[in-house]
Amino acid sequence: MTKNKTNPAFKADTLLAHTGRTPKEFYGFVNPPVVHASTVLFPDIETLTTGNQPYVYGRRGTPTTEALETAISELEGAAGAKLATSGLNAIALACLSCLSANDHILIPDTAYGPTRHFADTVLPKYGIEVTYYDQALAGDIKTVFQPNTKAVFTEAPGSLTFEMQDIPAIAAAAKSIGATVLMDNTWASPLYCKPLSLGVDLSIQAGTKYIVGHSDVMLGTIAASEAAWPALDEFHGAMGIHIAPDDIYLALRGLRTLSVRLERHMKNTLEVAHWLGTRSEVGDIRYPALERDPGHAIWKRDFTGACGLFAFDFKAGTTEAQSTAFFNALEIFGLGYSWGGFESLALPVKLKGIRTATVTDPNLRSARLHIGLEDPQDIIADLDQAFAKAFT
Repeated sequence: MTKNKTNPAFKADTLLAHTGRTPKEFYGFVNPPVVHASTVLFPDIETLTTGNQPYVYGRRGTPTTEALETAISELEGAAGAKLATSGLNAIALACLSCLSANDHILIPDTAYGPTRHFADTVLPKYGIEVTYYDQALAGDIKTVFQPNTKAVFTEAPGSLTFEMQDIPAIAAAAKSIGATVLMDNTWASPLYCKPLSLGVDLSIQAGTKYIVGHSDVMLGTIAASEAAWPALDEFHGAMGIHIAPDDIYLALRGLRTLSVRLERHMKNTLEVAHWLGTRSEVGDIRYPALERDPGHAIWKRDFTGACGLFAFDFKAGTTEAQSTAFFNALEIFGLGYSWGGFESLALPVKLKGIRTATVTDPNLRSARLHIGLEDPQDIIADLDQAFAKAFT
């Protein structure tokens, strides 16, 4: 397929408004068409047998698919991008595109829970060995390499506890043995972090979160470096992955406002996080954009912004009854999985039994918050009344 490139001199906000759309090709309509298609007709047998036309079958792509793939590829600075049915599906496709039987992959101990489940239950069935490593390892990750290490997975910040990773150092060590580097970059999105510029080969997004932005579509994206693109392209096609055009349309629509939404998410979150720092009910706050966070220096070096997702620990000695009362008292915050939409969400976090390569406090009680687009003073008032009901 021919992909129309946006002016490379465009800054991020301009790119978001213009990438992935070519009005001149579609009678001047601003947005790409939503093409529902399976069969694509050929003008003659010669064209059919050579496949020498832009689109050959709906599963292999349409103008709608191409629009979002082009947009993601340009935002990521990638050789190419592919779409998946969810963030987890994108993780699975990316891993399987670069691994074979008898290979070994390293995964950080702080990885997203479903990533661990995939690694523990699916990869071993195909003869792929998995080792979880201390996310704090930078260049020293080479100490856990094995002769058959073919891939190193990263996620920054880590799920639930938000530790940063030194991605450039890890990538450099991995490249020294020819291993593929993968990164789950959902937290920052392609707007606030460019993994491929840090040495990553496969940059993964749960587009369900900030790219879509409205809690109504499941979607994943994978952007590849020149080295990783051929294998990803081939594997994706062989697996028959195709995303519904209406979902792609909603992702493209969400993409246009990604910058303004993320700016508001970050502003609100910093205000809430600073307020939480004044509360006696709160212990550590886990948000790399805060100067007090242990990963702040790495975040400041490699990222240009932060999103609305973070966590805080309840003070030592907080009981399960107090934690439960806090969550049940919340009014603005919904209790639910996922994040990245316009609404604020909260979840209790218990680390007991979910880490294997690092030591965590099994008695620690934490809250994971996604700060939405509501007025921050209303969000703070909701947290304030929840603390009052739980701790008095």
